[in-house]
Amino acid sequence: MCMSRRAVAATAVLVASALALTACGAPDGSGGADGASGKVEGQVTFQTWNLKANFKDYFEGVIADFEKKYPDAKVKWVDQPAEGYPEKLSADAAGGTLPDVVNVSPDLAYPLAKAGMALDLEKSAGKYRGEYLDGAWKSNEMPGMKGVYAFPWYLNTGPMFYNKDLFKKAGLDPEKPPTTYGQLFKDAASMARKSGREIAMLASTPSIEDFGRYGVRLMNAQGTEFTFNEPKGVELLRHYKELYAAGALDSQALTAKAESSGRKFQQQSVAMNPGSALDLETFKKEAPSLYKNIGITDTVNNTGKANMYVQGLMVNAQSKVKPAAVAFAHFVTGKKNQMAFAKEVTIFPSTKGSLDDPYFTKEDGTDATRVRVASAKSLKNAVNYTPVLLSDQMKTLLRNAVAKAVQGKQSPKAALDGAVADCNRLLKTG
Repeated sequence: MCMSRRAVAATAVLVASALALTACGAPDGSGGADGASGKVEGQVTFQTWNLKANFKDYFEGVIADFEKKYPDAKVKWVDQPAEGYPEKLSADAAGGTLPDVVNVSPDLAYPLAKAGMALDLEKSAGKYRGEYLDGAWKSNEMPGMKGVYAFPWYLNTGPMFYNKDLFKKAGLDPEKPPTTYGQLFKDAASMARKSGREIAMLASTPSIEDFGRYGVRLMNAQGTEFTFNEPKGVELLRHYKELYAAGALDSQALTAKAESSGRKFQQQSVAMNPGSALDLETFKKEAPSLYKNIGITDTVNNTGKANMYVQGLMVNAQSKVKPAAVAFAHFVTGKKNQMAFAKEVTIFPSTKGSLDDPYFTKEDGTDATRVRVASAKSLKNAVNYTPVLLSDQMKTLLRNAVAKAVQGKQSPKAALDGAVADCNRLLKTG
């Protein structure tokens, strides 16, 4: 199970279905009359995304507890493999066989909401809003639509690792890593200069999340156009171009993947890199000199908010057992069950107050706990920066534009203008 799985490229399949369904007279995104109030009864079909193999006992326990609480309701659990999941949702949506409660990420919820197949929970279950972290609840708002279209479920975020020894050698305070982009650029330039361009601060170019964390407006409010080429976006890219020229950005950053960036960090030729508890275990075994100098901090941002990856539970607006479906989705994502799930696997609850539990605040000397505590702290006010409409093809267009600008083949403005124009064209053509 991987929290970063988004399968955004396949969202195009769902968008096509959404358009077809809308053309056939499907209800608007509100889901029509919500029908969510009433007796909790009937059979709810609950679909998860590649979870049964590892968490069968957990989910069977949750279902048994729900059926005990609501004797007139039954739950049929189906689990779909990760591969082909968006296509499966598309086929079910088109065929009228979409389950009553469906595990989705925001990008997969969007086309279903657009087609009127996702229940507006702001309208139908708004009384529960206060139970969830604000950023998690809002992550299922959809561009150009009113409402929220899935209960927030489990969350994740990536802490940033940094090498305290390399900071010290560059004359930087190893206990005060950069927290804003301005400080990052300043520290990165200093590190490159002090090391004779031998040590780079970073090993990758900015992604859409960096633009969001920098404070760039990524889309207009209607969700009809990308806007990351506005002056603030150009400013961010200009800074990265300067970093690259100064040797503060690794020379292979233009082609680097997460794995190669991680290797650079492990080899101690790069001072900062995102990671997870698994990385810490690897460092301990394979790079003990790095491990003893590891610092953990939030990912740099100008907004005061880290990035959040979120999974949710959507309720089918066409469900014939809406009261039971809403009750079950709320039950699964309730504080007690989310907390129990977080102890089964490295994820984080989206419910308010859960991240204050000692499990997420007290260290016990283990690597997993070090990362868990750091991540939980940053998630309290985190947001999902990646637009739900940004496909993998669009991400590639942005990555190529960034590479051209960083190398000086195009000005930052021209590169971003071109990427935005291409992304907006794809947005309109589907």
